[in-house]
Amino acid sequence: MISNQILQNTIDGLKGITRVDMCIIDTEGKVLATTFPDADNYINPALAFVESPADSQVIQGCQFFKVFDDHQIEYVLLANGDSDDVYMVGKIAGFQIQNLLVAYKERFDKDNFIKNLLLDNLLLVDIYNRAKKLHIETEVRRVVYIVETNREKDGNELEKVRSIFGGKSKDFVTAVDEDCEAYIAYGTVVNEIKEVSRSYKEARMALDVGKIFFEEKNIIAYSALGIGRLIYQLPIPLCKMFIKEIFDGKSPDDFDEETLTTINKFFENSLNVSETSRQLYIHRNTLVYRLDKLQKSTGLDLRVFEDAITFKIALMVVKYMKYMETLDY
Repeated sequence: MISNQILQNTIDGLKGITRVDMCIIDTEGKVLATTFPDADNYINPALAFVESPADSQVIQGCQFFKVFDDHQIEYVLLANGDSDDVYMVGKIAGFQIQNLLVAYKERFDKDNFIKNLLLDNLLLVDIYNRAKKLHIETEVRRVVYIVETNREKDGNELEKVRSIFGGKSKDFVTAVDEDCEAYIAYGTVVNEIKEVSRSYKEARMALDVGKIFFEEKNIIAYSALGIGRLIYQLPIPLCKMFIKEIFDGKSPDDFDEETLTTINKFFENSLNVSETSRQLYIHRNTLVYRLDKLQKSTGLDLRVFEDAITFKIALMVVKYMKYMETLDY
């Protein structure tokens, strides 16, 4: 459960303080960490020590100690030397490693619980029983944030986020997916622990919908998704049928850059002709001409509210379909 690197760092630090060489061997005879080069010479004595009834013993000039995890032998710790001082150092080292085992076990249990809670893998009775066992409050206001990075999970990003939030007793940080992109999304606030999975699902949807309709934003809330949330839940066959009806088999991709810029700017300015023409640095009549031309090719007049809504939704549906196509490859 504890990484070999953590074990190595622990005995390196203890050696730096006490000047006593140490070694940690597992119950199968594998050297996990050591501060001296000939640790392999002690593998067989360590295996024999595991089978003995003693908790500590002097063998070949070394102090041997058993390190337990819940009454089960986890490691054999060696402290190089047979003096009383070395014995004391070995006992301290064993106590430190045993505390690490407890801490990591508790963290693993909590991490596992939170992960399954988010993914809705627990029965209602299990949620409350395990929360009580892990001393996690069940009736407090919570919200789920999803943080995605553009690197494969190597622990660094996770630890950085943990360093910000994980030190607080009511915050939990866990890794769910292994590969992600640089976005932050969050769901709505929930009042009970059983509702945390809903906030996670909302944050997950916000992450996906944000990538489709809000590319310019790095942080997106579920409550801000608007109509994009509805479009995201439409089946693709229905979307294709809708686009065929609106554009008669054509695609917004067929529009030239000038037309697309005009359309987007017109929507940005809430269908205001004067403001749009000003921002595009064109005459008002030029904008009217472009809108008339678009009406002839699509049958939709963007100056009419209902037509504008239909056109806007159609553009969003096309964007959604393109995104879904990229996921298929």
